[in-house]
Amino acid sequence: MNNPPELVTARLRLRALTEADTEAIVALFADPAMSAHFAVPLTEPSRVRAMVDRRLSYDGPAGMGHWVIERDGEVIGLAHLRPSEELPGRVPEIGYYLSRAHGGQGLATEAASALLAHGLTGLGLSSVWALVGESNVASQNLVRRLGFLDVGGGDHYGSGPHRVFVALPSEHGKPHHIELWVPDLARAEESWGWLLGELGWREFQRWPAGVSWKHGTTYLVVECSPALSGEKHERTNPGLNHLALHVESPDRVDELVAKAVEHGWSPMFAEKYPYAGGDHHYAAYLENTDGFEVELVAQQGSDVTRPG
Repeated sequence: MNNPPELVTARLRLRALTEADTEAIVALFADPAMSAHFAVPLTEPSRVRAMVDRRLSYDGPAGMGHWVIERDGEVIGLAHLRPSEELPGRVPEIGYYLSRAHGGQGLATEAASALLAHGLTGLGLSSVWALVGESNVASQNLVRRLGFLDVGGGDHYGSGPHRVFVALPSEHGKPHHIELWVPDLARAEESWGWLLGELGWREFQRWPAGVSWKHGTTYLVVECSPALSGEKHERTNPGLNHLALHVESPDRVDELVAKAVEHGWSPMFAEKYPYAGGDHHYAAYLENTDGFEVELVAQQGSDVTRPG
């Protein structure tokens, strides 16, 4: 079912394509320029209706799908972000088509930018791809302005040579580091060092009062600072309640829970494990000797729904 979320920009509204939009899409593609780079032009209404039907039958990952582009209530274009049918691995592919009557105003860039931000930031995708015809110079320039990288070429969609572009997440707005002040460094190393090591973090820095571990560009610090004003962390006071970390699968969550007690962690909400956070949230909640809580969350996409 095609049911992506609504995206709103300064001048545009991107909403889920519906059957009621069919004739508006037919009218858009009556202009030959809309499908000038297609293998088969879509000026024939029956072909447009068949194309709309295919898009409405989308049954891929949640959050992706097909949108219409509206300006002041008028349908002026069509867009998509969905698993590619052309590139290996069904990687997320973006596409957009805008009425020529609304060209030259930066609206295609505005719509594509909203889709890209939705994919990389809203959905947390590791990449977004675009296939652009070799002859479609304007669209190539657009994706380059949005930060896409040209990584090659090939024949795609039965319409000849295309450039293959990819956009990767930016570090902008992501955590740089997290710092925890602890009452005992050795105890912190035993619990945090073991857990972070199991999750792929590696020791980054060490000094007399602390140690840090790094994952990608983010690092976590534990420090027994001489400026500490108390002897124990209390997660129910104002301040940090817990850290939540991704784990690759429910099975891996189970493995970590089984080993955690040997490394200074105690289970929380054990009677509700692994659905203490809800029927669709497979996770473990652990507390270490010094009162710090961590939540280990099975990654989305795993079969984590509570059995019937």
